[in-house]
Amino acid sequence: MRRDVAARLRYLLKLSRPRFWLYLAGPVVVGVAFGATGVPELFLPANFLLFGYFLLPANLFLYGVNDVFDRDVDESNPKKDEREVRYDGGPLVPAVVVASLALGAGTFALTPPSAWPFLAGFFLLGAGYSAPPRFKTTPPFDSLSNGLYVLPGAAAFALLTGDAPPVAALAGAWLWAMGMHTFSAIPDIAPDREAGIRTTATVLGEERSYAYCAVCWLSSAVAFAVVDNRIGLLLLAYPVVVFAVYWSGVAVDRAYWWYPAINTAVGALLTMGALTRIVPPEAVLP
Repeated sequence: MRRDVAARLRYLLKLSRPRFWLYLAGPVVVGVAFGATGVPELFLPANFLLFGYFLLPANLFLYGVNDVFDRDVDESNPKKDEREVRYDGGPLVPAVVVASLALGAGTFALTPPSAWPFLAGFFLLGAGYSAPPRFKTTPPFDSLSNGLYVLPGAAAFALLTGDAPPVAALAGAWLWAMGMHTFSAIPDIAPDREAGIRTTATVLGEERSYAYCAVCWLSSAVAFAVVDNRIGLLLLAYPVVVFAVYWSGVAVDRAYWWYPAINTAVGALLTMGALTRIVPPEAVLP
């Protein structure tokens, strides 16, 4: 019995894609850092609850829906052999998805009405990406809908400020997410084509997908520069890396696994930069 429970927990943990947990929870940290005006606001219980939800339950919701509706396609997806798991058709994953969604309803109680459109957008896009209308198989909506990853950060900002983030920041973050989505889909071009699935990456092909990602990330840097030139310069790291990957000949399915570390580093720099507004470095350095 204990072994069975442990096996199920290991299965769910792997299904939640721990390597990608910060893709949803990280924006919450960034949103809190930019939304707070003082140290006490950084440590509000609601911040930690929102972070905790988007760290694990939200990932179980998002990837659980994905794996249920991609069951047939995943049979030929090599990523499922080692780094991820295949849905076995049992009731466990749907039950966990429902439970995660029910927990997600609690995020509306934590936040002011200004955050609700961002939370609702996350749940609608998170479900609709894989479940009907399946944005993931309808280019370019597969790329456009991937902005769902930045919505937790927008909700966190609204939690503290009562207002939406600046439009330029939202646009920059959305464009960043679009580039990330298509870059992550490049390794799947062959299995997706074999399965008859259309994505932005399968339509463009590998070389033009690289160009598409570069355009998205350059546009993201420009949009963020409207908010702060320093953020725009930091976001230039993404087009630089994609050009380096293309010209170096590094296999994209290898480079794809670098991005959790790159995204974490960029998010950490953004967060530390935002925190200097609250606590200037000279106030803590000798």
